[in-house]
Amino acid sequence: MQFRRRLPSLTALVTLEAVLRRKSFTTAATELGVTQAAVSRQIALLEEEFGQALFVRKHRAIEPTAACISLGATLAKSFANIAESVEAMQSRSQDVVTIGATVAFSSFWLLPRLAEFRRANPGILVRVISQDSPIALDGGEVDVAIRYGLPPFSDGTVIASRGDVISPVCSPDYLRRRGDGPLGSAEEFIETDVVDRSWYNWSQWVSLIGANIDVKPSLRFNHYTETIAATRAGQGIALGWRMLVGTFLEDGTLVQADSSELAAEGRYNVIVPVKAKRSNARDLAAAWLTASLHG
Repeated sequence: MQFRRRLPSLTALVTLEAVLRRKSFTTAATELGVTQAAVSRQIALLEEEFGQALFVRKHRAIEPTAACISLGATLAKSFANIAESVEAMQSRSQDVVTIGATVAFSSFWLLPRLAEFRRANPGILVRVISQDSPIALDGGEVDVAIRYGLPPFSDGTVIASRGDVISPVCSPDYLRRRGDGPLGSAEEFIETDVVDRSWYNWSQWVSLIGANIDVKPSLRFNHYTETIAATRAGQGIALGWRMLVGTFLEDGTLVQADSSELAAEGRYNVIVPVKAKRSNARDLAAAWLTASLHG
């Protein structure tokens, strides 16, 4: 190729980059696993090819010329880009699995459990895509997803599913302030405003359990993660999806505000793309998600 005729020896250029970074022929030689004489020889070859000195030799130091510093900056950037490209190719050749879920499911359910999967499968690279908008499975970006809803789905095959129970939750401090008893219209309701209304709002929940409560939320968020953060901070009562807030109920940072419960109509589904190629990483992740969902 034409550019190869214009380039000096790659070994010499690697040597020059090491000398500039280490500021010493000796330490560069140690890094490269060669002798100091070999380093000096490579630098001399470059100086001969360029027709100019690259370093000013002093008694116990070397000082790069301005031209050498400029070339060194280009070399450092180029070698870094090459290293990143090689690393990306190596990652793609490894066992990689991409898991998709909503932000709330990823934050509250998936991430606390993910360490278990990684410990059991240290050779698998895990990538998590979290978004509240529907994750399309036919684009090839996701290997396995957790999707809430009622199957069947046109773009995926459900391999496991589990329902959920929704109940009002609050912090222990808020419960002490309000006392025992059923919910009333004077409560500080916290609402989650989402486009997907399969995730019930307060009005739907109240209607479905047959309660006579006039709900006027005093605090609203567009992400369920923020709703639960505010609830744990004692700012009111939120709808607690048991699968998502179970950890907080177990550690006592959330408690059930009253005994009302509603079985959700939809289900959490472990789903794989219809046209996806099977892989060992995908199969292991799907099996682990299935076991964890039912655990």
